Amino acid sequence: MKKIPVLNSMEKTRDTRFLKNYTLNYTNAEGGEKIYETVSNFDYDSPEELGERASGVVIVGWKDGRLLLCREFRMGVNHFIYNMPAGHIDQGENVEECAARELFEETGLSLSKVYQVLPPSYASPDLSDSSAWVVFAEVDGELPGGVSEHTEADEWIHPGLYSREEVAKLLREERFSGRAQMAAYFFAAGFPMNTDKLSERHL
Repeated sequence: MKKIPVLNSMEKTRDTRFLKNYTLNYTNAEGGEKIYETVSNFDYDSPEELGERASGVVIVGWKDGRLLLCREFRMGVNHFIYNMPAGHIDQGENVEECAARELFEETGLSLSKVYQVLPPSYASPDLSDSSAWVVFAEVDGELPGGVSEHTEADEWIHPGLYSREEVAKLLREERFSGRAQMAAYFFAAGFPMNTDKLSERHL
């Protein structure tokens, strides 16, 4: 019977503003040594801390029956993709405060009703321990009508609200992040975003 791999030690090999590179030493399922590399947003003092902290928030937002999506240029893939508003939690922020700030910065919109906050999920666990809370919310306000001017110099984000038919067309023709693609698929398929199965919380 295969055993669960055991993390024996970890060493930081690179440190930048947002990302830390770590080399991990595992005993694999068959008892051999496995050297693994990963990236994190956090400084760790011990292997037990790896994967235990969430770094950000993702907002699945909608307004008047239309899904909020952001067309972004992502340097990591050198392409435009469709994504959800998202970002890192600042020190001292709670999840909903972060969601409200990131939503405004990237879209100019505000949170109207939060229906559900899901526990953190990993974005790409084979490469990083980065994880984010997922906030399902109705949003309010007016879009900027172009690229958001509230973001940093390295960001290019054009938010939009899309009907189910428009989202279905985007899914066939455009690139998406994994989370955005899943949310967009269920939205286009007719899943009710403000279902009674979600617990509404008025802000």
